[in-house]
Amino acid sequence: MGATIAYRLAFLSAAATYGIVVYKAYRARFRAGTMPTGQQGFIKILGDENVQYLLMAFAWLYSKPVYFALLPFTVYSTFHFLTYVRTNIIPTITPGAQPGLAEAINKFVKKNYDASMHLVAHLEILLWARVFLYVLVLQNSWLLLVVYTFFLRARYAQSVFVKDAMKGLELRGDALSVDARVPEGAKTAWGIAKTLVKRFGEMTDVGKMMGVQQSVKKE
Repeated sequence: MGATIAYRLAFLSAAATYGIVVYKAYRARFRAGTMPTGQQGFIKILGDENVQYLLMAFAWLYSKPVYFALLPFTVYSTFHFLTYVRTNIIPTITPGAQPGLAEAINKFVKKNYDASMHLVAHLEILLWARVFLYVLVLQNSWLLLVVYTFFLRARYAQSVFVKDAMKGLELRGDALSVDARVPEGAKTAWGIAKTLVKRFGEMTDVGKMMGVQQSVKKE
C-alpha cells in the first residue's frame, strides 16, 4: 500500500512539474500570438518533449503501477532539479555571484548529461519490453502498451539517444541471428520483429504523412 502511494505521488509530482513547464511555455506563445494552430499545430504540440512526458506521466499515474517506469523519470527529474537549483535558487540566494556550488552543478550536468540520456534511452526501451510482457500475462492493459508504444515512437523520432539505443539493439540482434548456436525459431522471431517495427515506423512517420497531405492540397 505504501509503495503504491509513493508511486502515485511520484507521478503526480512529475505531472505537476511538466504541467507547469508546458503551461509557462504555451502561455507565452499564446500571449505573443505564436500559438500553433490547426492540424500541424496540434502535431507540433504533441511533438514537444515536455508535452509527451506530461501525457506519459498521467498515463503511468492512472494505470496499474509499473515501478520500473520511475527510473527514467528519476534521471530526468534529477537533472531538472539540479538545473533549477543552479539557475533559480542559487541566484536568488546569492544574486550577482556564481558561487562554487553553481559551478560544480554546471560541471556535473555537462559531464554526465549525455551518459545519463543514453541510460534513459535504454531504460525506456526496456520499459516497453516490460509492459509488453506484462500485457501478455494480463498484468497491464493493452491501452497502456499502445500509449507507451506511440510515446516511444515519438522519442525515437526526436532523440538521438533513443535512436542510438535502438540501433545498438538492432546490431546485437543481427549478430545473434547469424550465430549458429541460436535456435532457428529465435532467428525467425527476430526477423519478424524487425519487419514489424520498421513497418510501424513507416506507418507512423508524421513527417512523411504531413508531406503527403501538403502535396495533395497543392494539387
